[in-house]
Amino acid sequence: MLTLGIETSCDETAVALVEDGRLLGEKLATQVDMHALFGGVVPEIASREHLRVLPRLYKELLAETGKEPGEIDTVAVARGPGLLGSLLVGVSFAKGLSLAIGARLIGVNHLWAHLLAPGLTGDLCFPALGLLVSGGHTHIYRIQSSIEFELLGRTLDDAAGEAFDKVAKLMNFPYPGGRYIDDLGQESTPDKKLFPRPYIDHPSLDFSFSGLKTAVALHVATRPDLVFETMADPEAVANLAEDKRADIAKICASFNWSVADTLRIKVERALDSMEGVKSVIVAGGVAANSLVRKTMAGVAKKHGLELTLPDLALCTDNGSMIAYAGWQLAKAGCSHGLELEAIPRGQVVPLDWKISSQSVVGA
Repeated sequence: MLTLGIETSCDETAVALVEDGRLLGEKLATQVDMHALFGGVVPEIASREHLRVLPRLYKELLAETGKEPGEIDTVAVARGPGLLGSLLVGVSFAKGLSLAIGARLIGVNHLWAHLLAPGLTGDLCFPALGLLVSGGHTHIYRIQSSIEFELLGRTLDDAAGEAFDKVAKLMNFPYPGGRYIDDLGQESTPDKKLFPRPYIDHPSLDFSFSGLKTAVALHVATRPDLVFETMADPEAVANLAEDKRADIAKICASFNWSVADTLRIKVERALDSMEGVKSVIVAGGVAANSLVRKTMAGVAKKHGLELTLPDLALCTDNGSMIAYAGWQLAKAGCSHGLELEAIPRGQVVPLDWKISSQSVVGA
């Protein structure tokens, strides 16, 4: 079964082909340099750029893999959550293509696709606890199978990745700034009393990182000498004076630790309340963070569970994960009609697939 995956949920335009669970090829166009001028993603610009490059990427993918449009059995597209304008570009393209070539259409939950992405390079062991840590979401799931996800905890305000972005912006690091926080943080020992671990005293599995971001902002306000006067470039970060670099590294290490340890506490709390779990799956952009990966490895070892992490290339938004998740849904007999809707961030992606002429509807 040949599945085309289309990803346009934010600022990455990506397409990929997966055949029977194996990645054949992928094409990706990033908009990082474009949005770096503004210090963050501009939705209107993102949408127009998707519209400009998506048809070209699709043609290049077919040419590089030697496949013809008529060979595609399933067109899978990220339907949400994400930026509505960006999603609509991908969903509209997918609808038109599926109608033109007679392929099955499947709308994919972008968040679930992140958690399934490690299946492209290794085996997924279910039931699993899934931790999604991205720019827009920090969620904990019980994953029973590749199409059965139960949400246990979610972001109440700022997600972990959003907190990384905002702290990096406070420091005027280059965009995207999360990797600079990670790199600099590795140069110092964290001060575990410098910043709070947010929302850990609440008994739920929900997350709230806005208070941590505020704590960093208040601290940085007392040390304006540590903030770049304007948005820095990579060379400026690399050439930081030794004493200033040490102080900035301490802030980064301490912030990094507060995020990672908050994730640890919530994940362990979830594991203590779950039975029959065989593995821990961690995915999303923040899953590329070195301390998060190390911390989750410790959690899995402590509980005697297998840890499943995506390759670094699969942590960010990509078409491969959409194609793979679409292939899994197609195997289960799922499909959508042309009434498929894009779901923006903040709304629940419905389980409205058609299976054997019947719909499955849920929240």
